[in-house]
Amino acid sequence: MALLTTDYQLPTTGYPRYRLPASQLPAGGSRASIDAVAFTGWDPIRDLLAIQRGLDRFAPGPGGWVPPVDIHETAEHYVITAELPGLKRDDVHLHVESGRLTLEGVRRDLVGTCEQYHRVERGHGAFSRTFQLPAPVDADRIVASLLDGVLTVTCPKASEPNPRRVRVS
Repeated sequence: MALLTTDYQLPTTGYPRYRLPASQLPAGGSRASIDAVAFTGWDPIRDLLAIQRGLDRFAPGPGGWVPPVDIHETAEHYVITAELPGLKRDDVHLHVESGRLTLEGVRRDLVGTCEQYHRVERGHGAFSRTFQLPAPVDADRIVASLLDGVLTVTCPKASEPNPRRVRVS
């Protein structure tokens, strides 16, 4: 990222001109002068973000692709919907541990009879996504279905224990 951009012009007046000492004159021996330059302040965060954006063009995400996911809540369930076109049930794995749902899978490389691809935009390879659910779920009653490339996972909320009165003896 350049510190000075081309669309900003420094004013030509108001800045002092400096004369070089005789020891620093160019080989021709003529006097040279230099305009003072105004520099912008250094912002390391801005520069790091610019570097990260540049690198993201080459590696779009962990593992090459990440399936888009929607999560919504009803009164009794959390529903996770993921777009997984081209995947079979054997390619997708789910597990729940400590209130976190992990979705893992693999989209196989493109296998075809063509000699040369002109454009490849669909991601492939392994992926893994983990979601922290806001409240405990009943892991034994989780239901998942994969239909037309859309995975729907329904996680029933765990029933909260009823308050009970304890008798002091």
